[in-house]
Amino acid sequence: MTPVSAYIGLGANLGDPAATLQAALDDLAAQPGITACTASPLYRTVPIDTDGPLFINAVARIHTTLSPLTLLDVLQAIENAHHRERPYRYAPRTLDLDLLLMDGVEMHTERLTVPHPRAHQRAFVLRPLQDLAPDLVLAQGSLTALLAACADQAIQRLDTV
Repeated sequence: MTPVSAYIGLGANLGDPAATLQAALDDLAAQPGITACTASPLYRTVPIDTDGPLFINAVARIHTTLSPLTLLDVLQAIENAHHRERPYRYAPRTLDLDLLLMDGVEMHTERLTVPHPRAHQRAFVLRPLQDLAPDLVLAQGSLTALLAACADQAIQRLDTV
């Protein structure tokens, strides 16, 4: 199978989020079926739809031969390896990995929706995504236009991963 590009959102707000994101990127790059992994800079962001500490977020672009559901399994295994718990929706977390986009894939199942249904509304996704793919256009519009419309503008760029 020919590798396709996929974009993974990374976030954490418990423990040492920056170190956890770096470890998760290393874990992702080491997976069979993933041939490349490039990360955006890190961003500090405020929690959306929840309380808790500030988040550290990034986006990774990977090249993969994995199917969307197999990739989801890999992402969840990496989350679990970093002690991800899900006591309630939007709970603070040690690690969150979301499949945002995957070339040629549009799907909606009980387990997975691609493209991610709220990515176009989140500056903490769009800003690092723009770092990796500035000319990318989502179904809802250009990254620049979508960023301008985001309510969550409290985002601060940190050092690169």
